Amino acid sequence: MKLYYSPGACSLSPHIVASELGIALELEKVDTKTKLTETGANFVEINPKGYVPALVLDNGDVLTEGPAIVQYLADLKPEANLIPANGTLPRYHLQSMLGYINSEIHKSYSPLFNPNTTAEARTEKSDYLRKRYALLETRLTNQDFLFGDQFTVADSYLFVVTNWANYLKLDLSGFPALMAFQKRVASRPGVQTAMRAEKLID
Repeated sequence: MKLYYSPGACSLSPHIVASELGIALELEKVDTKTKLTETGANFVEINPKGYVPALVLDNGDVLTEGPAIVQYLADLKPEANLIPANGTLPRYHLQSMLGYINSEIHKSYSPLFNPNTTAEARTEKSDYLRKRYALLETRLTNQDFLFGDQFTVADSYLFVVTNWANYLKLDLSGFPALMAFQKRVASRPGVQTAMRAEKLID
């Protein structure tokens, strides 16, 4: 399988999941501005949406959207317990969390990366993010991960998007449980392997 990625982008989440599972991926970096891959391919021909991640399966099929890709990867090795079994209530709870991170956290960061976003809009989005993080702070106060003691694909996604706060200088110091979660996830060998491969850490 081949993962099309951009270093540190949301594509890092499926990269982490694959690393945690011991699934070898061929990696191809994408320039998100030019839409060209590092081999010179037109990424839009691979994924017409034009953004990462895209996972090309061994049969040539292409999966897009991080929340779908991480579920596909985790289902390849159910014994690793990175995701509950399909069709169970815990699986739906996890999908609900992926949806929350996707729509309320991930997408709220997008305007902060845009240099044309006004100061007023930045403040509004930053305040909105803190409001949405407050729910997760409560959840993480008495447990290591979003669903208790077991690391899941949802934790991978939350870790990646929350890492963007450092780059954007978004102050999340008011969420000590969230900050402890970030350090906990960052210390995992599978996470470090993926981040080294993307040259995010030494």
